[in-house]
Amino acid sequence: MSEMNDSILITVVGSGYVGLVASACFAEIGHRVLCVDNDEAKVEMLNAGRVPIHEEFLPELLERHGGTGRIQFTTDLSQATQASQAIFIAVGTPQSETGNADLSYVDAVACEIARSIRSYKVIVEKSTVPVYTNDWIRRAIERNGVSRSLFDVTSNPEFLREGTAVRDFLHPDRIVLGADSEGAAALLASIYAPLTTGSYYENPNAIPGSRSVADPPPILQTSTKAAEIIKHASNAFLAMKISFINVIANLCESVDADVQHVARGMGLDQRIGGRFLSAGIGYGGSCFPKDVAAFRYVAQQLGIDFNLLSEVEKINERQKQQFFQKVRSALWTLRSKRLGVLGLAFKGGTDDIRESPALEIIRMLLEAGATVKAFDPAAMERAKKELEPGPAMQYADGPYSAADNADALLILTDWADFGRLDLEKLRYTLRYPIIIDGRNLYDPRQMQELGFTYLSVGRPSPHISVEAASTKRWP
Repeated sequence: MSEMNDSILITVVGSGYVGLVASACFAEIGHRVLCVDNDEAKVEMLNAGRVPIHEEFLPELLERHGGTGRIQFTTDLSQATQASQAIFIAVGTPQSETGNADLSYVDAVACEIARSIRSYKVIVEKSTVPVYTNDWIRRAIERNGVSRSLFDVTSNPEFLREGTAVRDFLHPDRIVLGADSEGAAALLASIYAPLTTGSYYENPNAIPGSRSVADPPPILQTSTKAAEIIKHASNAFLAMKISFINVIANLCESVDADVQHVARGMGLDQRIGGRFLSAGIGYGGSCFPKDVAAFRYVAQQLGIDFNLLSEVEKINERQKQQFFQKVRSALWTLRSKRLGVLGLAFKGGTDDIRESPALEIIRMLLEAGATVKAFDPAAMERAKKELEPGPAMQYADGPYSAADNADALLILTDWADFGRLDLEKLRYTLRYPIIIDGRNLYDPRQMQELGFTYLSVGRPSPHISVEAASTKRWP
């Protein structure tokens, strides 16, 4: 692992999911980090040792390196710029009304950095940005009077999954470094050397994962434009896999086949692979929806027909509607029905509710006249800001509380704990033993044997008798 005298002083601009995880992990592999954010309250929170997001291993890393001063939080970008060798831009790039990425935060940061450059700096795109963004950053800095010899703009896209972001950073499938100058490429390579040489994994306190001294992550050096495209293309392809398997799931339901068998058969083909072939209620989060839209927009602006991505988006929207119709069909009418809901985050392991399919489905249920009582291990406080508590929208303190006296239980997020419920207890807790599972966490035949009416996505649904399904609170 890098020693302090070999460390590089890094500035990370932005303390969101990407910026905060990158800051903690750069410190973990031996560098000194200044994490900059213009939100004073957030900086005070971080300096006080409080973590604003739910992310495995992140609290431990911030505590480990915050106390030693290896990572510091500040609002002073000017001072951080002057002190550091590399400046990673990790601010938000939200979707604009046109579908393109809104790069106004990136532009503002680039201009502010420019006003503080006194010596050579390597500026690194860490945010997810469309191709040619490196050119625009370069122009913005030059327009502010900075000599071209004093900086290079590079691209180092992140491939982090919320919930496993720390592990993904320290045990990556690959590290992509996009640089158009040898000096900038060398500095980026030295930053990641503790990972690519395997030396980090010799540390007894290293975060565990798939990489090791014998199998360090590969490094791919490309042009900045290629690196920018790699990020968008990767997310678009993964979103396409999810939409593809969801269409296959609908086909399987029509012919009474099991989509999990189909996905397994596909995934065993090494050319395809099994990851992201899990049928469900569609993708969400802060990345896939906006990245697919932004990639499609960039292609359109360049005169390239990429309508495939439009279909990916349409399929994803229809999948949520499809699940809503499944719920309505199972219950005949939704008006005045009491529904327990497990899951609010867009996926398990995170408290992020951005573009969450769960929240969209809940809104449909509420509009149809149902009463919802929901539980999520991490995302309830965030969800309350989007779905205000009231007579129709209630929040539970646990999964069994959400299910208590409910006409049906819906599983909308793939938290591991939701797949390990006490089913006997759950059957007695529900008003009717009906579970509609949008994440395929249980085996349909086992659920039938236990007396449940169990509906999932893309799998045959064994039916129990009407008399059993309509019996209130089984004895």
